[in-house]
Amino acid sequence: MEKEWKMPPELSEEDKQKIKDISVSLKCPKIVAELLYRKGLITIEEIDAFLHPRLDGLFDPFLFPDMEKAVQRIIRAIDKGEKITIYGDYDVDGTTATTLLYLGLNRIGANIDYYIPHRMIDGYGLSLSSLDQLKENGTALIISVDCGVNALEEIEAINKRGMEIIITDHHNPKEELPEAVAIINPKLPGCTYPFPYLAGVGVAYKLLIAIYQARGLESLENTLKYMDLVAVGTIADIVPLIGENRIFAHIGLQHLKEKKNLGLNALVQIAGLKSKVLDSSDIVFGLAPRINAAGRMGSASLAVELLISRDIEQSKELAESIERLNSLRQQEDQKTFQEACEIIEKKYSKLETVPCIVVSSDDWHPGVIGIVASKLAEKYYRPVLMISFKEGWGCGSGRSVADFDLFNALKAVEHNLPSYGGHKYAVGFTILQEYLDRFENELSRYIADHLQLEQIKPSLEIDHEIELYDISEFLLDWIEQFAPFGPENSRPVMLTRNVTIAGYPYTVGRNHLKLKVVKDGVQLDLIGYNLGDYLPLLKKNMEIDIVYTLEYNRFGDKINIQGKLKDIHWSK
Repeated sequence: MEKEWKMPPELSEEDKQKIKDISVSLKCPKIVAELLYRKGLITIEEIDAFLHPRLDGLFDPFLFPDMEKAVQRIIRAIDKGEKITIYGDYDVDGTTATTLLYLGLNRIGANIDYYIPHRMIDGYGLSLSSLDQLKENGTALIISVDCGVNALEEIEAINKRGMEIIITDHHNPKEELPEAVAIINPKLPGCTYPFPYLAGVGVAYKLLIAIYQARGLESLENTLKYMDLVAVGTIADIVPLIGENRIFAHIGLQHLKEKKNLGLNALVQIAGLKSKVLDSSDIVFGLAPRINAAGRMGSASLAVELLISRDIEQSKELAESIERLNSLRQQEDQKTFQEACEIIEKKYSKLETVPCIVVSSDDWHPGVIGIVASKLAEKYYRPVLMISFKEGWGCGSGRSVADFDLFNALKAVEHNLPSYGGHKYAVGFTILQEYLDRFENELSRYIADHLQLEQIKPSLEIDHEIELYDISEFLLDWIEQFAPFGPENSRPVMLTRNVTIAGYPYTVGRNHLKLKVVKDGVQLDLIGYNLGDYLPLLKKNMEIDIVYTLEYNRFGDKINIQGKLKDIHWSK
């Protein structure tokens, strides 16, 4: 589907003068000064805080309204030797948060255990089926991570069994909150915590640091101790990499270099990343899929075992097991994606009029439908919900587009769903097969009323229009200081018009486009991932407009600047 290119707003003369002042003060390219200014960074102090994230930019964890109650209850449990069980989710965010609290409380003497639900047996989040096991194991206090804020029935059952629970979560709460000792969630109504975008691991980290502060253990070593885990979970959960999340990601990626977590180090090696400085894309495309594979294809407890391992050989063996699961996951992904596309093409004869896509099968592995739903939403550019049925009981996953709140959409039709959760762009739910048609009809009507089809043409936000002669190592070195890149802080997107294709474009790998362009005597190598379909339309000496990002391409000892192609328009 053709993308709509969106240029940045016009600048006033006053804006231009401020940008010039920034450029002079920082001795940076004017392009960089404008990029900073458009982020709302105007003063040198604001720019310095962005370019050099520091621990002193983190907020006091006790700004969470229930933090004091949570800390006092946990300290009482530690002092009395009560058994504490960390109850996590099975994705990267949940497993890193579980690991962080397990290790962090264990080292200060807690009687600690953890439980990760099995996707196929327990389903998402707190499950009734697990509670008797926790009670029999002697658990007195449960601390949930990355789940629990909407588990009303389950938490009532916990209380009836004589256990207590502290909830740490970051998902959107419904109107009624469960009866917990404390709920720590930046998205709670009326929460005074200044930063609402924490991942589940970020919330868990805040709890751990608050406990350390209460125990008089707020040393720099303890503050940094698990920052690598916080970075991995935060980056993998695709939360905005701004504010505290940027600090976690920036410092945590540096902490990863020290290779103190044997499990993470084993994963880095098996992913073929040991020889490079890790960045956010290495987490998203290298480490995260492997950690997720444990929970998608088997038990996520395997991932926690890896991350808490203190033995090099054991870490290596666990990483190899996870690598095998990841290979199975990739095969299942490809098969499910192809089947879903075939179903969609048959089911929707006029796809351009369809507000959302709902597809289901008895043969799909519930562990991969979230990944496939993301790919389908990107391909068809409308909200996609996939459901895997087994004996009439469906496990569903949905992904959204175009700033549309899919969680609110499910909320509007929740009478069809035994359970659901998630946030704006990603949801999970359960459904009985007999309610499927009604659910799809009601959801389609809601989305049609709240999302105009003409509004969901995919757009490409352009940060700056430049010429090829503007590109230099000096420019790119400054842009690299914007890292780590991620949501709300993407690598700057550039536009150059009327470039000429030099030589003959070709494809490499899985449909990746390679070409060289020239303008004003300056050449630029480009690679466009998954853009190989453009190849038949491109000819030598053709003029095109290109949208791309800039990065260093490192091959052996050679380093050169390369453009990562985002889209092509034919020059007018």
